Amino acid sequence: MFKGAVPAPVISKVICMFTGIIEAMGTLAALHRQGDDMALTVHAPTLDFGDVKLGDSIATNGVCLTVVALGDKSYTADVSLETLSRTGFAEARVGDPVNLEKALMPSSRLGGHLVSGHVDGIGEVKSKSSSGRAIEYWIKAPAALSRYIAEKGSIAVDGISLTVNAVQGDLFRLTIVPHTAQETTIARWKPGHRVNLEVDQIARYLERLMQGRGQEKEQNASSLTLDKLAQSGFL
Repeated sequence: MFKGAVPAPVISKVICMFTGIIEAMGTLAALHRQGDDMALTVHAPTLDFGDVKLGDSIATNGVCLTVVALGDKSYTADVSLETLSRTGFAEARVGDPVNLEKALMPSSRLGGHLVSGHVDGIGEVKSKSSSGRAIEYWIKAPAALSRYIAEKGSIAVDGISLTVNAVQGDLFRLTIVPHTAQETTIARWKPGHRVNLEVDQIARYLERLMQGRGQEKEQNASSLTLDKLAQSGFL
């Protein structure tokens, strides 16, 4: 039986952060269709629920979800239409494994990189091959996201903080060591598998900053007239 009920009480949502270091794997135990939206229940026997309460955030395959009900080693979260349109949850099925990470605490180690849990889009695994004991994957990103992906930069794939080892257009390569494959859902990836992508936040903010500077220069240039030049003694 759930300790909480759906719908949950009004919860004041705060900004949560994650590291991309997966704490446990869970399984989608139930999918509750609610019109255009959905609620999902995740069974996670190895996740520490000792400090989890209603309203907390858990990154589920990289998607920041709010806990609206707690059960015996399980939780339920609502998934909005916006989230369904941007993530792989639209194709989720009961029994699918998911990567789990609780929100970052002020005292936590930042073992991966800063991850918001706000998925930018969906990528597709294009190839899988062995490289010594590691596994190499080439993943195709949406064209709108590829400009944020850089060689040796960070990216969150299904919530996992990973290093990009090569970039070719919209494709990027990941090299997965055995430990990461064993502790996450990566082992089940194969060509055609779709994954949630969250690009590095620094790249997004840098682009926005540069756009703002470009607009400012355009505005300054457009305000420059012959009269102003004459008044300033240039004519």
